[in-house]
Amino acid sequence: MTQLTHIDDSGAARMVDIGNKAVTERVAVAAAVVSMQEGTLTLLEQGAHKKGDVLAVARIAGIQAAKKCSDLIPLCHPLMLNSVEVTFHIDSQDNTVTIEGRCKVSGKTGVEMEALTAVSVAALTIYDMCKAVDRGMEISNIGLLEKDGGKSGRWRRDVEGVSQC
Repeated sequence: MTQLTHIDDSGAARMVDIGNKAVTERVAVAAAVVSMQEGTLTLLEQGAHKKGDVLAVARIAGIQAAKKCSDLIPLCHPLMLNSVEVTFHIDSQDNTVTIEGRCKVSGKTGVEMEALTAVSVAALTIYDMCKAVDRGMEISNIGLLEKDGGKSGRWRRDVEGVSQC
């Protein structure tokens, strides 16, 4: 049975020692979905929200969040990210915005947490900027879509029901 890497033999939390791992290119892609009322989505699409361009602010928030991941998640290693991309797919039929975050690093540990943090904070930013007109928005389907690099290689989620940008 595989053991949790962030728990030592006595059950105490620990930061994983990555000192002997090889530096490789590592990539992770995560997604989140924000569901909202039709009118809210229309404001967002038209850039007519009184607080400004919601998606532009959410993109910057997601990028900043990925860069601050180790400050937010106690056992994450600080990483020198090579790139962070945050993209949006608007689905007018379902009144949703799917957020995709892609992080890349040349390092000794993966960037899954950075990608997940990017989409989570981007989704929270959309909620924050739109809550005055739609408090019923929902954030859902936050998850890792794929990762590549390191000893474990490539992993990809079966994305049935999750839009990819």
